[in-house]
Amino acid sequence: MKKKRTLWYVAAALAIAALAIWLLSGNKKKEQVSFESEKVEVSNIQTSITATGTIEPVTSVTVGTQVSGIVSKLYVDYNSVVKKGQVIAELDKTNLTSELNTSKANLNSAQSSLNYQQANFNRYKTLYDKGLISADEFENARLTYQQAVQQVAQARENVKRAQTNLSYATITSPIDGVVLSKSVEEGQTVASSFNTPELFVIAKDLTDMRVIADIDEADIGGVKEGQRVSFTVDAFPDDTFNGTVQQVRQEATTESNVVTYEVVISARNNDLKLKPGLTANVTIFTMEKNHVLTVSSKALRFTPNAALLNKNQVINDCQGDHKLWTQEGDTFTAHAVEIGVTNGVVTEIVSGIKAGTTVLTDFTVSGEGGDQPQDGQASNPFMPRPRNNRNNNSGNNGGNNTKK
Repeated sequence: MKKKRTLWYVAAALAIAALAIWLLSGNKKKEQVSFESEKVEVSNIQTSITATGTIEPVTSVTVGTQVSGIVSKLYVDYNSVVKKGQVIAELDKTNLTSELNTSKANLNSAQSSLNYQQANFNRYKTLYDKGLISADEFENARLTYQQAVQQVAQARENVKRAQTNLSYATITSPIDGVVLSKSVEEGQTVASSFNTPELFVIAKDLTDMRVIADIDEADIGGVKEGQRVSFTVDAFPDDTFNGTVQQVRQEATTESNVVTYEVVISARNNDLKLKPGLTANVTIFTMEKNHVLTVSSKALRFTPNAALLNKNQVINDCQGDHKLWTQEGDTFTAHAVEIGVTNGVVTEIVSGIKAGTTVLTDFTVSGEGGDQPQDGQASNPFMPRPRNNRNNNSGNNGGNNTKK
């Protein structure tokens, strides 16, 4: 029994020793560092904001009436093309004609009274000059004559007003355009009081449209007049329409604690696809630079980490606020560059490197069995690997770093 126990202890010791030898021998999966790269190239940089808006004509006029009455005739309908001065509707003129005739009769009566008072004043003036009447009688005659003059003037104005009201019963188009809406029918009574009743809405030119877009307060600072705009409408999902920012209105609108500003976008509509009232999905290009040297922004954030390099690989750094890195064999070289505008994904390179140069952007660490994430450190070049991993990689891989 004692002999069996001794043999069991010996076997366990041998197993532990074998495991220790395997662990200390470094016989693990080999790892290699792969560097990602891209070329510096000439391209376009854009930044944009999106919003929704409503399409409407640049010029539209609401046609109403300044007098009350019954609509007797309608000469246009929806989509009718009209010319300036064209008769589009008429109101019943019976009462208005009667008022005009009454005003003319009152004018004739006032004129007759004026003729009599003028002759009477002339007689009183002759008698007064001869001293046959008193000054009081003469002044009364003159006052009566002046009152007759004023009554004639008032009656004449009443005639003009009656004539104007009668002319208002004939409704004409104020502009050349297209009838967008019609709010009355023949036989309907319209009452003109403090507000002029709406009869028609006429758009001047449907080939010249605009989009009124609501821009969030967080984006309005980047919107300027003259910026390029593209937009789509649900009615024509495969078509993209172009426009230009024409006006940035200063008045703010608050709805549900959201502050927006109206931006007016001009848009040509030569094929008449755009219709008033359509909802436009707007993209405003707040920054555009074309045909400039660019590189992805992550290349400017990349820095090779000495902890990941083999013993025969070297880093050739330089001074500069912004750097791009290149690899030639076992040498990593930094290039100080001057940057321009950026949209967060792509950055303009003003100087410091030539087009077509291949620069490093990122790296990954992989083993023989496939890519092995290193606790999230492979995607961050600023996080060093543990020292023992570096030694194991250097000793086992023998500089198996590859350039992608």
